[in-house]
Amino acid sequence: MQIAHVTATFPPYYGGTGTVCYHNALGLARLGHSVTVFTADDAPGDYADPEEFAVRRLPVWFRFGNAPFMPALFGLEGFDIVHLHYPFYFGAESVWLRSLTNGLRYVVTYHQDVLFSGPLRLPERLHHWLLGRQILTRAGKVLTTSLDYARASRLKELLETKPGAIGEMPNGVDTRRFHPGVGAAELRSQYGLRPTDRTVLFVGALDRAHYFKGVGILLPALVRVAGGVRLLVVGDGNLRGAYQQQALELGLEDQALFCGRVPDEDLPAHYALCDLLVLPSTTMGEAFGLVLLEAMASGKPVIASNLPGVRSVVSDGEDGLLVRPGDVSDLAEKIQTLLDDPQRRQAMGQRGRAKVEQKYAWPKIIPRLVRVYEDVLADRRLGPPARQWGDT
Repeated sequence: MQIAHVTATFPPYYGGTGTVCYHNALGLARLGHSVTVFTADDAPGDYADPEEFAVRRLPVWFRFGNAPFMPALFGLEGFDIVHLHYPFYFGAESVWLRSLTNGLRYVVTYHQDVLFSGPLRLPERLHHWLLGRQILTRAGKVLTTSLDYARASRLKELLETKPGAIGEMPNGVDTRRFHPGVGAAELRSQYGLRPTDRTVLFVGALDRAHYFKGVGILLPALVRVAGGVRLLVVGDGNLRGAYQQQALELGLEDQALFCGRVPDEDLPAHYALCDLLVLPSTTMGEAFGLVLLEAMASGKPVIASNLPGVRSVVSDGEDGLLVRPGDVSDLAEKIQTLLDDPQRRQAMGQRGRAKVEQKYAWPKIIPRLVRVYEDVLADRRLGPPARQWGDT
C-alpha cells in the first residue's frame, strides 16, 4: 500500500504523538509498504530521518501552539490511505477537505482531547462542534488508544451513535530497545548519583502544550519523601525555567536534576538507572502515557495518575500504582511506599515487562493496523477511493 501519515509533531521533537507516528511508519515500512510522513519543516538539527520511509517536512506559514499551518497539505493525494494523527489543527481540516473533493480515505488515531482554559476554551469547543465532529465522522475508522479513554472523552458521542466507527489500538513500545539489561553505571556517575541514592524519573515535554504533565505537582510531593531521594527530569520546553524556579523555592536544588532533552540513544539508560518512573498528569490531556510502557519494558515500576486511558496501562498494585490526579499527599505517599520496598519494586518491574511483551510490543500492533487499513479500503459504504497519480 501507498500510505501517508500526517502529524503536527515528529522526532526529534519528543512527544507521544510524533513517537507513535514514527513507530507506525517504521513498522509499516518494514512490512513492505511505501510510507511517507508529512510534518512541519522544523529544523531537525543533528537528527537524521530514517531510511526506511520518507519524511516530507512542509513549509510552515504560522503556528497555533504545536499546530503548524502547512498549505502544501491541501494538495495531498496519490496515496491509498492517509493516517491522520489527531488533534492537529489545520492539518486535520486539510485531510478532511481532500476527502470531500477527491474521495481520499483516511484513518484517525485520536491521541487525546484538546483542553484549553481561559479565553481559548470557547473557540476550542466551537471548533470541535463545527469541524472536529465532521472530521472524525468522515474517517474510515477512528482509533483510540483505549476504550476507557474513548468513553470519557469527546469520542463518547461517536462511540454511542456509531460504535463500529471506533476501534481500540494501543500505543506500543520497542521492547528490544527498552529492556532490563541496559547498563547505567556511566550515566549514574555523570549525574553524581551515590550508590545509596534512590532515584525517581520523570520523562516528558516541558512546554506549554504539555502543561498537564504534572511536574508542578511532583516537585512539592518530593519534598515530603524521606530518605535520600533524587529526581531526574528528562525533557525540555518553555516551562522548564518555571519548574526549575519552583524547585529552588522548595529547597530541592540538590535533589531535582533537570537533564534537558537527552539524546534518543541515551533514553534507555535513564530508565535503567531509576528506581521508579512517575507520570503525575493532571488532566485528560494525558490519554495513555508512552513513558509508562518504556519504563515497564525496562523492568521498572510506575506511578501514574488515575485518569481515563492512563489507568488502562497500569494494573494498580501489580506493575505500578495509581494516584489521585493533582493530589500531592497521595503522590508523595505512593512514592515513599515503593522506594521503601525494593522487593516489591522488583516484582512490579518483572510483571510490567511481561505485560508489555505480551500486549504492547510494536510487532504485535502493526499487523493489526494493516488490517484496519485493508478494511477501510474494502468498505464500499465510503464511496469510490481517491484517484491515484496516473489514473485517467
